[in-house]
Amino acid sequence: MKELKEGIKAPLFTLPDSEGKKVSLKDYEGKNVVLYFYPKDMTSGCTKQACGFRDAFPDFKKINAVVLGISKDSIQSHKKFIEKYDLPFKLLSDESGSVCELYGVWKEKSMYGKKYMGIERTTFIIDPKGIIKKIFPKVKVDGHIDKVKVEIKQ
Repeated sequence: MKELKEGIKAPLFTLPDSEGKKVSLKDYEGKNVVLYFYPKDMTSGCTKQACGFRDAFPDFKKINAVVLGISKDSIQSHKKFIEKYDLPFKLLSDESGSVCELYGVWKEKSMYGKKYMGIERTTFIIDPKGIIKKIFPKVKVDGHIDKVKVEIKQ
């Protein structure tokens, strides 16, 4: 599988949202898409990131941007996460990991010396024509949302 780079067409996909409805990337042609991959619902870093996108959501609407979060959590897990934190955007369930693989975010990670496979926190900005405008690998949550907004406005 070739590595994704800025300036190429974003791979298309269809995944279920927290209501079980199918959501396709191509549904958002004509809009900026903030596609963010995160490791796990209800964990501290992922909650902080999701709430950051929630709090900045009106700003994203103003710049014609939609926010989509993807993890391997189940539809039910996403539903609870959205309800608990009042998230105004869709979380998509990639239980098989196929979209994580497609976007190259399924990586070997290490914690306390143990190696394991997991989602590397990564954000893709996809322009209205479906081209990857910017990739933020190994995202650090603090300050990230502001960087995403600045990038879309450019």
